[in-house]
Amino acid sequence: MGDTTWTKVVTLLEMIKFSHTVFAFPFALMGATLAALASGRPPTAAQVGWICLAMVGARTAAMGLNRIIDARIDAQNPRTANRPLPAGKVTLTESWLMVVVAIVLLLVAAAMLNPLCLALAPVAVGFFVLYAYCKRFTAFAHVVLGLCLAAAPVGAWIALRGDIDWPVLVLGAAVLLWVAGFDIFYALQDVEFDKTKGLHSIPVRFGVKNAILLGKLLHGGMIALLLLIPFGLPLGWLYFAGIAVISALIAYEHQLVKPHDLSRLNAAFFNMNGYISVTIFFFTLADALI
Repeated sequence: MGDTTWTKVVTLLEMIKFSHTVFAFPFALMGATLAALASGRPPTAAQVGWICLAMVGARTAAMGLNRIIDARIDAQNPRTANRPLPAGKVTLTESWLMVVVAIVLLLVAAAMLNPLCLALAPVAVGFFVLYAYCKRFTAFAHVVLGLCLAAAPVGAWIALRGDIDWPVLVLGAAVLLWVAGFDIFYALQDVEFDKTKGLHSIPVRFGVKNAILLGKLLHGGMIALLLLIPFGLPLGWLYFAGIAVISALIAYEHQLVKPHDLSRLNAAFFNMNGYISVTIFFFTLADALI
């Protein structure tokens, strides 16, 4: 692979913030862990590998579609104008090629897991497209994004069991609330721009102060839902310790975001949310193993 091609690949990965796959990956693996607990048998290495590849394909496709569909809007927003696509660092053709490869990877991985996963994979892609357009007509795009990421643990459960049961639906709902909450925080950066362009978000519709309050309430709901899961699965003190730790992390995250001071928003969004997802997965895995 030549230097130019490699540079393009690196730029495309930068465009979709590939490193931030950490947000959804741990919850997919947590879903697999809960499925193993419910089944009483661990997943095979092949199953874990295909789940991971499906996650990479799904997130790459979702982010790529979002960047393509929003390219013109991003070009007008000072915060996003330097993203690779509007800045001309990659072409639309290259971006579409990445998305097509990612969707193929998702479909192949889903097919290798089981028929239900394959049947649901195109539905997931449909939600990726829907999310990209949502801010043009509804303030609740944050909820649709939450649905997209909630599919990670539910999909992993389906991959191992071929069915759906309430504990993983509760986990999916918890992920939905978590994602919607931090996406509301993220949208605070663009309130004035969104207003001028007629774009929709919770902060635009309800104001910054109310949006922050709603984000906090959603994260409180996430913790409450996580506490319900042990009623359906044999999870013990380590799992509850994990919830205590991420509750502290969420509380700290909320301290970073003030209605009149958004200077530390990137730290709250990128760093703390990565820590939260990784922490709850490892505590859940440790509990399951011990």
